[in-house]
Amino acid sequence: MDKLDQDAIRISRALAMDAVQKVGNGHPGTAMALAPIAYTLFQKILKHNPNNPNWLGRDRFVLSAGHSSLTLYIQLYLSGYGLELEDLKSFRTYKSMTPGHPEYGHTAGVEITTGPLGSGISSAVGMAMAARFEKGLLDPEGNSSIFDHNIWVIASDGDLQEGMSSEASSLAGTQALGNLKVIYDDNRISIEGDTNLAFTEDVSARYRAYGWHVIEVPTTSDGNVDLEKFNLAASEALNEKNRPTLIRVKTVIAWPAPNAKNTSESHGSALGSEEVAATKEVLGLDPKVDFYISEEILSHTRKAKVRGQEFEDKWNEELKNWRSSNPDKSQLLDRLVSKELPRDWASVLPVFESGKDISTRVASGRVISAIANVLPEFWGGSADLGGSNMTSISNGGSFLPKSSGVEGANPYGRVIHFGIREHAMGAIINGVALHGLTKIYAGTFLVFSDYMRGSVRLAAIMDLPVTFVWSHDSIGVGEDGPTHQPIEHLASLRSIPNFSVIRPADGNEVSVAWREIIRRRKPVGLILSRQNLPVVDRNSYGSADGLVNGAYVICDSDGTPDAILIATGSEVSLAISAAKTLIESGINVRVVSAPCLEWFRETSNEYKEQVLPKTVKARVAIEAGVSQGWREIVGDDGEIISLEHFGASGSAGTLFKEYGFTVENVITKVKSVMKND
Repeated sequence: MDKLDQDAIRISRALAMDAVQKVGNGHPGTAMALAPIAYTLFQKILKHNPNNPNWLGRDRFVLSAGHSSLTLYIQLYLSGYGLELEDLKSFRTYKSMTPGHPEYGHTAGVEITTGPLGSGISSAVGMAMAARFEKGLLDPEGNSSIFDHNIWVIASDGDLQEGMSSEASSLAGTQALGNLKVIYDDNRISIEGDTNLAFTEDVSARYRAYGWHVIEVPTTSDGNVDLEKFNLAASEALNEKNRPTLIRVKTVIAWPAPNAKNTSESHGSALGSEEVAATKEVLGLDPKVDFYISEEILSHTRKAKVRGQEFEDKWNEELKNWRSSNPDKSQLLDRLVSKELPRDWASVLPVFESGKDISTRVASGRVISAIANVLPEFWGGSADLGGSNMTSISNGGSFLPKSSGVEGANPYGRVIHFGIREHAMGAIINGVALHGLTKIYAGTFLVFSDYMRGSVRLAAIMDLPVTFVWSHDSIGVGEDGPTHQPIEHLASLRSIPNFSVIRPADGNEVSVAWREIIRRRKPVGLILSRQNLPVVDRNSYGSADGLVNGAYVICDSDGTPDAILIATGSEVSLAISAAKTLIESGINVRVVSAPCLEWFRETSNEYKEQVLPKTVKARVAIEAGVSQGWREIVGDDGEIISLEHFGASGSAGTLFKEYGFTVENVITKVKSVMKND
């Protein structure tokens, strides 16, 4: 490494101190310690192009230790991604390009939003899986392919303490993800002090047990990163094609600060002006100058743009040759990059006949297989519940490496077996979506969405086109009892901004829901029943296409309604049955199927008024979950048939009857609200 490189690393450490000192808060210590590694990655190792941050052939970099965002921002600045010195000076301030944690879609060069520890490395596993699957779509026969690239991660002690990272790392070993390279920043410091307070395991042994290749890099005698040995480790990692690699790098947090290094205080606090000045003296920099960088050094580091353009130009030549040999695959690539769908693709979606009861989970399974027949980029799986969630793709093959001894293993298979790893599964499919070219889904029981909530929230923050398939949606689970009967989950999930919850009433609503999910490319939770439900006769009742508006009139009587029933999922058929009786008795009743309240809120005020006229105060909402969120729909004068307690072990029919989900109770509630009107 030449002198300018060494100078750039020294300045990277100083910039980390200065940025935190200026704003008065942040995490300087890790960014200081990791400066040599981050600089080496961006200047020497990563295949990337600052001129085109979204270049398809690039390596991906994930800063799982998102609190150390300056580790990334400083290298983006030095490499020429568009950040300038003023952006570092505005670190962690409102509307700056350098927020406290990296934010996907906000700052060029940031591949993923990180901060919640464990999520970054887990999503990186998804990126690595997606890279292999995409290669299978585009160049399955190529031993050395233009679609081969690596996923690099910097992870912290905290990342590896989180359970989801263990789940994801275990799966990465099973999947033999040779394109995954994780740098473990082993500084042994957490907010509360030495990690020996809570973290004493042999991390290297754990990762070897997962099936990873592990390399250990010590510090130099004075506590600095041993760059010579790190470079050797990086080269070894690049040559490892059959296993994920963990490079365990010993570091000293806040090195070379005379007093702050190797202290927990340097993890999440500004060092103070005196310590910053003293550290700059150790680095050979002027202690009186903040945010210093010379034009010579900046010009040197910005050569990353030249290097990156050379990478991309060479790749484009290889792409041209590949296109000439693979015209059909070339067309597929163009469609995937443009996010277009084949013409009339939705014509394959099944239509379900009335008179034949079917659970919405079974209906969803049929829709999934139909979509898979026309969209090769569509894939997914389940947390060991494929047969219950109905998430398997017929003849899709199991996504497993060639080394797997499992029958039907296919490195490019379309069915992912996540194992019983809901925490990691959510983060992994986020990573798949971030990688960019495919359409991903994953399933488990609705009650276990609690395990996934952090990842669901991140999907919503990043606006990712991921589909969470959650079956066994209510007390209809039956005999498994309250531990498996979701009560509060619908309300909880609906509270997440930018996240849509769809609970279809029958098979045809399921079909339309999937059509819209594919078209809209937004984060969605699809909520499905275990028990069979009647398929609504669409010749007599409203079209399932009404689902596109989130809520629609499915059953109506002549004239202005005297009362409106609003229901979702399995309760829609109950509402229709009650309405029939009420209409026969001379009461004009409207039934509104409301599978997605979020989509309904997005419609025009005119449409909302058509469906739910403000003049009709007599309203009853029916949903087998807590009432939270329904009061704004029914108003102060309305009633809500809900569950404000946990369920019990018993047959679905028994539970629905015992808890008031009956025609008789619905009729009673309607008559009650009409008296109040």
